[in-house]
Amino acid sequence: MSALPETIPVREAHRFPTEALDAFLAAQGLGGLKELRQMRGGQSNPTFLVETPEGEYVLRKQPPGKLLPSAHAVDREFRVLNALRRTDVPVPAAVAFCADPAVIGTPFYLMERLRGRVFWDPALPDLPKEERAGIYFGMNEALARLHRVDPATIGLSDFGKAGNYFKRQTDRWSSQWSASKTRDNPSIDRLAEWLPAHIPDSDETRICHGDFRLDNMIFHPSEPRVIGIIDWELATLGHPLADLAYNCIAYNTAPTAYRGLYGRDLAELGIPSQDDYVRRYCERTGRPDGITPFHLAFALFRLAVILEGVLARAKAGNASSDEASEKGALGVVLADRAWEIARGQ
Repeated sequence: MSALPETIPVREAHRFPTEALDAFLAAQGLGGLKELRQMRGGQSNPTFLVETPEGEYVLRKQPPGKLLPSAHAVDREFRVLNALRRTDVPVPAAVAFCADPAVIGTPFYLMERLRGRVFWDPALPDLPKEERAGIYFGMNEALARLHRVDPATIGLSDFGKAGNYFKRQTDRWSSQWSASKTRDNPSIDRLAEWLPAHIPDSDETRICHGDFRLDNMIFHPSEPRVIGIIDWELATLGHPLADLAYNCIAYNTAPTAYRGLYGRDLAELGIPSQDDYVRRYCERTGRPDGITPFHLAFALFRLAVILEGVLARAKAGNASSDEASEKGALGVVLADRAWEIARGQ
């Protein structure tokens, strides 16, 4: 396992004694711990690859240190994965949950280890041009499948509050901004005032992933098909267009900001336009409407606040990635872009 490119040795800040984990694994019928490596990703919740005599599993835990209220809820991740296994939404199987922080220092869960392809760059430079649209529309199909699920039919009617999603979320992320603020970000402050005054009239409730982007998909090794949607930390009940807008952030940010596509020749790249992408989603979900500047500004505002939180954890020394400071610094860039979109409405 040590030679796998997606893993690294466990970072110093995330090391923990493994004796209790070994016992937990044995109690779950998975055998003892053979090897533990850290996954390269996992900006928020540290993620590990666990090898036992029974196979390989992925472990997700809370980060060390003081946490923001309601953040890093690995129990909610486990719950939504478990529920969605009864649907056609592609997710890894939930294996076991441990609420006892005495085992490895925080609550954690184990899930199925999926083997496939993860694409980190929305421009898909490692793929031939003719294969790129398939990847985008495969991601599109996975999102449509998620939003076609009625939460009540899989026991998730209480997974969040129904209705009034954008008002509640704007309030929540404004509060998170206040709690994690380590510097000025004027565009976040402007958006916190602008967004509540421009919320669309319509409202509906579906399961929202909350961080639905290309690198949170595991694709089939050779087919343009998602076999697993991962990183469900921000999942809740909400408005499906919030997920769709977040999924379209790459279309609205520059290559220097979060590996965006804004300003690039999409036809030359073989990547569908945002209009084509949204149209396909609407066809698959039966929606008559798509996203507006409000939805895009909201998605970028929310991501900017998340990245400011990443920066705050980096400054505190307990972020989950060596790139956390660099990524956190993008909070200003993305908030400025959100304000530009909002002003253009």
